[in-house]
Amino acid sequence: MTVFRPCIDLHQGKVKQIVGGSLNDDGADTNFVSEHDAAYYANLYRQHDLRGGHVIALGPGNKDEALKALAAWPQGLQFGGGVNNTNAAEFLEAGASHVIVTSYLFESGQFSWQRLEQLKKEAGKERLILDLSCRRTEGGWNIATDRWQTVTSTAVNAENLRELANHCDEFLIHAADVEGLQGGIDEDLVSLLGQHSTIPMTYAGGARSLEDLKRVHELSNGKVDLTIGSALDIFGGSGVTLEECLCWNQQASV
Repeated sequence: MTVFRPCIDLHQGKVKQIVGGSLNDDGADTNFVSEHDAAYYANLYRQHDLRGGHVIALGPGNKDEALKALAAWPQGLQFGGGVNNTNAAEFLEAGASHVIVTSYLFESGQFSWQRLEQLKKEAGKERLILDLSCRRTEGGWNIATDRWQTVTSTAVNAENLRELANHCDEFLIHAADVEGLQGGIDEDLVSLLGQHSTIPMTYAGGARSLEDLKRVHELSNGKVDLTIGSALDIFGGSGVTLEECLCWNQQASV
């Protein structure tokens, strides 16, 4: 059954909720900046035994905060953001249950199987999550790298989902076009993911209420989990409360 998965998004050293498609070298359109540090949220999730959440570093200047979160809940959070074959082991040793990777797997916009093998060697398949965050294209969806600004030629489709599932433990998929807009999930993408799911998947982007948890469950036949960010009360949102998400997860575990 679909469950709620928490997140900690870091931008310029602060816990924030941003509009994903706006992220660039100069900054981003921001929905929320927290007065709390990353460790506060990690402890909150630990208190409620909310597992499988991710800490994402959006650009430089976030490493210290990320390490605080990982130290606050060792093995309780995944880490992504600039992960490559030289630093994956560092974040795992710092307490990440998994490392999440996207941009490193691409060279000049082309997917690199060699780099994937290097990462598997460093992190191990069982502790590696492939971030297939994507943008809509004429043909469907294509993986977007470099803070979702570069749309690659690699499609998010049945064939690639099946093949890449052999090389990692989970997928994380942000729908970058709707990320942070609280305008609703990309239902077509969620349906595609659920149809071709062979390993755990977490979808993020556009969720605005508890109804979206129900909708992701329906569309994916319970095979895809959901992250809710900007709409959540702990991030200044008014669409859904953390308590409601916790109750949903409790029902899902029965």
